[in-house]
Amino acid sequence: MMNSITQAHDAYRLSLQNSLIDNGSNNSPEATTPQESFGAVLSKTLQNTLDTGHDAEQKAVVGLNGHGDMTQIVTAVSNAQLALQTTTTIRDRMVQSYQDIMRMSI
Repeated sequence: MMNSITQAHDAYRLSLQNSLIDNGSNNSPEATTPQESFGAVLSKTLQNTLDTGHDAEQKAVVGLNGHGDMTQIVTAVSNAQLALQTTTTIRDRMVQSYQDIMRMSI
């Protein structure tokens, strides 16, 4: 539990730093990076979720064979569960946004 909280904190901090750079807080030309498309970000997120799930499955199989550290196995499964929940939440928000847009009167 503590490990996932720490990872979440680090991820939020990194995201904040990246958004400050992207929003122009640092106006030097070297700090500007090309923006990724929304689809590319979603694709990367889904691939990361799949990779996390595969890693958890591999560690679980190693654990079932009597090898491996139980802490690493539980951590990998927890990370996979968190990634899946995050991906599901993003999907739900996207569907809700699409439905809201479709209900708008033009």
